[in-house]
Amino acid sequence: KQYVVEVDAGGEITHYEQAQVNNSAQTHQQAKAEPITSPLAGNIWKVLVTPGAEVQAGDVLLILEAMKMETQIVADRAGHISTVMVKPGDAVQVGEPLVSIQ
Repeated sequence: KQYVVEVDAGGEITHYEQAQVNNSAQTHQQAKAEPITSPLAGNIWKVLVTPGAEVQAGDVLLILEAMKMETQIVADRAGHISTVMVKPGDAVQVGEPLVSIQ
């Protein structure tokens, strides 16, 4: 919480009230979920997160198999998983959304 405080020259508090803070831009930014997209075409081998999970930048979200190689898809930022758009066995193309982080 934030407050507005008035103090007289002697250091005595003469008035205080809770400040009216406009957080609509911050709330809108926090509510916006951004997708993590596939860097290459392949098949989803393993999904390691579920909606609502908290992740940190660098956490492995899922594993993509392409040309017999496993590629870890990692979070590029901290947040909460809002949507998992794929499941094991799904074929994905370059740029296809995999999960969204809010």
